[in-house]
Amino acid sequence: MHPFTYSPPTLPLVIVHQDKDLLVVDKPAGLLSVPGRGAELRDSAWSRALATAPLCQVVHRLDMATSGVLLFALRRKAEAAMRAQFHDRTVEKWYLARVLGRLAPTEGTIELPLAADPMNPPLQRVEVGGRPALTRWKVLQQDQDSTLVELRPLTGRSHQLRVHMAALGHPILGDPLYGPGIALAAAPRLLLHAAALSVTHPYSGERLTFQSPVPFA
Repeated sequence: MHPFTYSPPTLPLVIVHQDKDLLVVDKPAGLLSVPGRGAELRDSAWSRALATAPLCQVVHRLDMATSGVLLFALRRKAEAAMRAQFHDRTVEKWYLARVLGRLAPTEGTIELPLAADPMNPPLQRVEVGGRPALTRWKVLQQDQDSTLVELRPLTGRSHQLRVHMAALGHPILGDPLYGPGIALAAAPRLLLHAAALSVTHPYSGERLTFQSPVPFA
């Protein structure tokens, strides 16, 4: 296990969208999506969202170190509908990350199966026979030592983007789990941000896209 000191940000949770069925928030880096074990881990995006919408239900999660768009359901039928969309992979997700080094070519696909590392929870690892995992990536901007990439996970495995980019030889900057020392020291936080999420509204049937501004360059 990798111990850490939990010091969540104290700024109020930013609401991106709210209606009778959905609540969308902009989760800051360093805040758990849901409470962890132990009294010191009770503060989370969900517990803060409950103060605004007492009936909100969790339908997906972001890593604690990842910032960006996080969606909750506000009614049971909406919860079931949204869970079905995530399960059926009809939800579209866009992430932005700054990674170590310069990528070439400028876009590609990573298809590497993932499994839990039994000796180092909660880490994941590439493993033959693991669960299928597919990520598309596209270069947006490069400097001498790093690259800003758009990442589109077509599956939703734990730590998928972090493991895939590390396996490609370009770990996400600031990653304490999968980044070597040079990548970890290059940023004060994990430079991974859930920039946009597109879903079908469970009541109206309208396709909606929710966005969050990127907190890093």
